[in-house]
Amino acid sequence: MIPGQNDAHPTFKKSFLIAFQGFRIAYMTERNIKVMLGGAVFAIVMSAILQVDLISWAIVLLCCGVVLAAELLNTAVETVVDLVSPEYHPLAGRAKDISAGAVWSLCTIVGIVGVIVFVRAILMRFGII
Repeated sequence: MIPGQNDAHPTFKKSFLIAFQGFRIAYMTERNIKVMLGGAVFAIVMSAILQVDLISWAIVLLCCGVVLAAELLNTAVETVVDLVSPEYHPLAGRAKDISAGAVWSLCTIVGIVGVIVFVRAILMRFGII
């Protein structure tokens, strides 16, 4: 369906409300979303405390957003797999493991980026660089 071509298609405002509802459902039901949000809050607070430059702010915020989006997509994949394969199946397990692996690999890289950003900010704060 082409957006806007069908009267039954949700309005732009309704689409945002649906997206917010999806985020709220994930937050209420998924522990890892809470963990990722906690990490994002920590990174944002540390960025404020260390007074990182604008480019570092952009990097931190982008990393936080990408990690949250990846975790939401992982949750969606796991939900769909559970729907189509309520009984255990090796391929269903593989799909869920691969989806979780994608989030893990992204979080590893984001962690490295965070170390680079925050170590640089600390070194600059103490006049070492």
